[in-house]
Amino acid sequence: MTETTPNAPKTAAAHPVRVEGDLQPELSRWLWLVKWLLLIPHVIVLVFLWIAFVLTTVVAFFAILFTERYPRALFDFNVGVLRWTWRVLFYGYDALGTDRYPPFSLGTEPDYPARLDIAYPERLSRGLVLVKWWLLALPQYLVVVAFTSGFWRGPGLIACLVLIAAVALLFTSRYPRGLFDFVMGLNRWTWRVGAYAALMTDVYPPFRLDQGAREPEASP
Repeated sequence: MTETTPNAPKTAAAHPVRVEGDLQPELSRWLWLVKWLLLIPHVIVLVFLWIAFVLTTVVAFFAILFTERYPRALFDFNVGVLRWTWRVLFYGYDALGTDRYPPFSLGTEPDYPARLDIAYPERLSRGLVLVKWWLLALPQYLVVVAFTSGFWRGPGLIACLVLIAAVALLFTSRYPRGLFDFVMGLNRWTWRVGAYAALMTDVYPPFRLDQGAREPEASP
């Protein structure tokens, strides 16, 4: 008979949305100046992918409402769109974390420095699907607005920090590690909120800044 410790600590599950990015050891001093131009082909494709993302999310809304399930094919497609977008943003001006050009792919691409994955939920709440994307997520939206676009029609916190990193690259060819970890934490928070708002998980995004290149593992 197996003995159990009465007061053994419980282990907290890892968040279902995993956002990671490995900082490239050596980055070009000047490439960030033209990345906006290099990313135009990706932007064109992503415009159409995000239109499809919105449509599939609407379909998923009704599917969850009536069946408590997010259709797996739609879920996999939407995760692919998020993956593609994260790779582009990591290469571009949400992180400037790598000079390796992002692939045109909805797949996992495990060897690329930026990775995103969302655990597929077997069941989702019918009640939450009606309110989580607008009412429950409202406090999180206020935080994300500050991260991404600012409250006064200016650049958001992420853009300001990445600009500092770009200037550091230009003059020192180094990306301050602490700054990168902080930027990753802001991006990770933003993507968790995005996945929650897109009905892909019922796990509420924590008000917590998990910094660093990798996701924190489950802890007591």
